Amino acid sequence: MNPSPVRAAPAAHPPAADASGAPRSPAAPLTPRRLVLLFVAALAAAWPFLPEFSITLLNYIGLYALVATGLVMLTGVGGMTSFGQAAFVGLGAYATAWACTSPVLAGALGLEPGSAALPWIGLVLGIALSFCVAWVLGAVTLKLSGHYLPLATIAWGLSLYYVFGNLEMLGGHTGITGVPALSIGDLSLASGRSLGVLIWAVLLLAIWAMHNLLDSREGRAIRALKSGRVMAESMGVDTSRQRIKVFVLAAVVAGLSGWLYAHLQRFVNPTPFHLNIGIEYLFMAVVGGAGHLWGAVLGAAIITLLKHQLQDILPGLLGASGNFEVIVFGLLMMLVLQRFSGGLWPTLSAFGARFVRTPAARPPAHMAPLPRRELPPAGRVVLEAKEVTKRFGGLVANSEVDMTVKAGEVHALIGPNGAGKSTFFNMISGVDDPSAGEVRLMGRAMTGHPSREFAALGLGRTFQHVRLLGQRSVLENVALGAHRRGHRGWLASMLRLDRAEEAALLAEARRQIERCGLGDCADVPAASLALGQQRIVEIARALAGQPAVLLLDEPAAGLRHLEKQALAKLLAQLRDEGMAILVVEHDMEFVMNLADRVTVLEFGQVIAHGTPEQVQADPRVLAAYLGGDELLGKVA
Repeated sequence: MNPSPVRAAPAAHPPAADASGAPRSPAAPLTPRRLVLLFVAALAAAWPFLPEFSITLLNYIGLYALVATGLVMLTGVGGMTSFGQAAFVGLGAYATAWACTSPVLAGALGLEPGSAALPWIGLVLGIALSFCVAWVLGAVTLKLSGHYLPLATIAWGLSLYYVFGNLEMLGGHTGITGVPALSIGDLSLASGRSLGVLIWAVLLLAIWAMHNLLDSREGRAIRALKSGRVMAESMGVDTSRQRIKVFVLAAVVAGLSGWLYAHLQRFVNPTPFHLNIGIEYLFMAVVGGAGHLWGAVLGAAIITLLKHQLQDILPGLLGASGNFEVIVFGLLMMLVLQRFSGGLWPTLSAFGARFVRTPAARPPAHMAPLPRRELPPAGRVVLEAKEVTKRFGGLVANSEVDMTVKAGEVHALIGPNGAGKSTFFNMISGVDDPSAGEVRLMGRAMTGHPSREFAALGLGRTFQHVRLLGQRSVLENVALGAHRRGHRGWLASMLRLDRAEEAALLAEARRQIERCGLGDCADVPAASLALGQQRIVEIARALAGQPAVLLLDEPAAGLRHLEKQALAKLLAQLRDEGMAILVVEHDMEFVMNLADRVTVLEFGQVIAHGTPEQVQADPRVLAAYLGGDELLGKVA
């Protein structure tokens, strides 16, 4: 558990010399940033010389990729499947089409019909509509889970499609014609070639902003939504609010794509916003790589080009016209999803890893100071349970359990398997609500409050079954525990205005990792560690939040003897610093040599309470454990 010794860096080799004997500087490595800049430069250089048809295809790829990036955030990262994104594209398209062609709006704003300002007013209207509709729909549908959520997105996707086709003010199924071209000052974007520059600029800016968001405190919270909501709530993340924000982000990006689409096509009708188009958008995100922003661009390009080729090739092969490409397209998608379940981008990235090197992150010169918690004086009751009862139907898991935890002590909660320890643990940390009784934290009644409010008052915890983001690094997992110690929001993260605070959070996470003896593992995926090490990662994550009360659920499980000794030394140090620690553990030797007080549960009831010596001498405790005499001899 002690931090690993610092290794000396290997001596640098002298730079090679050229033919004249002068030192030759090494070639700059190809990094992801340089690769993106090369891609943008190549696209910009080729843009004036590409044929019109290629420009049209690239414009549609850019529009589709913009929607797919939102789906990457929503589905691939946030874990919420949506089939209805085409409806949000329609909101953006119809908003600007109506704003540009409605004499009522132009008159109300004091503008001439056809004014160059109307498309930009349509942009604001489209974003506002997408935002509001998504917030309302998200507040309703995101409460659903499992297959009910995607079914709900199908329902409102179809509803909005038929709204577009049945409102007379929107032209019915005929749609709205005469949508003007965009212009920026005296610069007209009437041609696809000129508007395509704006489309790809918006797409690249969106990818940049979303990448910045994921590389931040808020991004770690978003990544936890897919598989770690209970854990994230216990770290202080408001997961319901984060889910709605991701949903709204995906909708606004789709609405922005719709705005660009309307001014590219110069007319709008309901057909491009049907449910089947929404399914295609989802395919683009999944085929490209649902967890990767650049996978959205890859997926949009593959599916757009594939559809175009199939529409040209199949009628010639089959000798008849029809929607044969849909059949072949579906079969090809099944093949791709079976062979590349994570999408094509991870495979492409793995191949390119031999040529592209990710540089080490450089911390900023300034780190924002993190707020620090004043620990209560030793001996003060910081966590209290009064007659806490939990019923599951006719089963009573806990019955009128009383317990107090004081600052500056290690309190152990023990009992046989099935005694109700984990259930009680979840109630006093806010994961579950008690059926009766009261839980108080720092003197405040907390019954009925979510676990993130327990975290805000200074409670940190680990879990009986390890809950980590397995594909993320140990550093990122531990930094999630410090979520409430940062305050920068989404906008600051997208614009990289949070770098000083982010550096401080990562520095604190690294300090806790090294304190727990896992310094060498900070940058490896958490899933690659042994179970015992993963439990230590959970402890480091809880410590990153600087808790006043630390709840540890079987922290020594899976640890070897020397690792248990190091853990006991760490917990003793935390106790001496004034932290209150509650431990649930089956290793009696570990518990009895560490705890100041012990509470024993059996069948959900307290059967003993006191010092380790008093508990070991209690006949009810001996009767509750098989081999009680052996236990006493082992601990003594």
